[in-house]
Amino acid sequence: MVTSSALHSRVIELDALRGLAVIGIVWMNVYVFALPAPAYYNPIAYGGETQLDRIVWAFSFVFIEDKFRTLFAMLFGVGCAILLERGDARPWRAHFARMAVLLAIGLLHATLLASNDVLRAYALAGLALPFVAHLSPIALISVSVGLVAVHIGGGIITFGSGIVDWASGRVSSDVLFFAERNFGHESNAIRFLLDQGQEGFGERIARRLDGIPNQLVAVAGSIPINLAAMTLGIALWKNRMLAAEWRTFRLQRLAALCAVIAIPALLALVWWVAKEGFPGILVGPSSLIISAPFDIALGLAYAALAMAFFGAAGSVTRRLAAVGRLSLTNYLLTSVILSAIFAGWGLGLFGEVSRWQAFALSFVPIAAMLLWSPAWIKSLGHGPFERLWRASAKILS
Repeated sequence: MVTSSALHSRVIELDALRGLAVIGIVWMNVYVFALPAPAYYNPIAYGGETQLDRIVWAFSFVFIEDKFRTLFAMLFGVGCAILLERGDARPWRAHFARMAVLLAIGLLHATLLASNDVLRAYALAGLALPFVAHLSPIALISVSVGLVAVHIGGGIITFGSGIVDWASGRVSSDVLFFAERNFGHESNAIRFLLDQGQEGFGERIARRLDGIPNQLVAVAGSIPINLAAMTLGIALWKNRMLAAEWRTFRLQRLAALCAVIAIPALLALVWWVAKEGFPGILVGPSSLIISAPFDIALGLAYAALAMAFFGAAGSVTRRLAAVGRLSLTNYLLTSVILSAIFAGWGLGLFGEVSRWQAFALSFVPIAAMLLWSPAWIKSLGHGPFERLWRASAKILS
């Protein structure tokens, strides 16, 4: 049982883990800003001509892609659960107000800067948290496993027949075209996206405003997997792992078990997709569906390792904790920096860099976060967007 004093005290290791999650998200988000959309998943779609680019893709697929999103979602769930358990007046109403404001922030973020914004999915998935936050750790883990199964089941319905038809050599041309356009290297689609990447700021806003309904449909499809990570995070908070109360050996054992399960499976997916020549009909399902349980397992391994090795008094932990305490602000500001580097209204480097160069440029916003966050926390406490979120939600509730 989580005590009242534990709920009101900060766990610096938890903040540091949140900071690490924000940094890890930048390592993948950079491709959304730097390259045409299919290249996010597929190294030969664009910017993946050299062996180094392929290595960066494989490393990202195995160790980064969706692992840090899992961590971020887990910690989002923890934060929501803590606020729900504080016993404030009308906690459910306050929670739904926070989710409404977060959805509005996410929609603005997606329209102005980052089309792949995760805040929208977190806000929508977060609506379910009051109904499960009271459950025991075992029950929460069961809910999480069930939601992963729902995600995989939905993926099988969406992609399964296409993969079977592809393997048997009788896939329809329409299915192949859809897969190549979204996850492959269809030349006309890539050319269109390169031209689109040079549009002005006003043109981009108008286009994305028109696409909000389609955006929300796509976001809705990610609700089960994000909610799975959130419920897992709440379970790990309740069983005190994310409160930094487990012994080091127990944490190391959990991390090793998860890594042994996840890494060989993810490496096998890398080998399979590469061996087949990166067809879109395999790349999409591998990234979005097949890898999902292994992504969560490796995200859990990272969480366990962080709890094992982050020391509350360590300088690295304190700096990461400052980044984590400003997680919303830092998440949004990294999009500002990446837009300034790649967008047509900025330096205009969209489509001008390779995959490894884009990855290298991701360290620009990461360095900015690590430098400015401790100074802001020391001088002003909460970040500007954290204050905005809190104040707006308080007005609504």
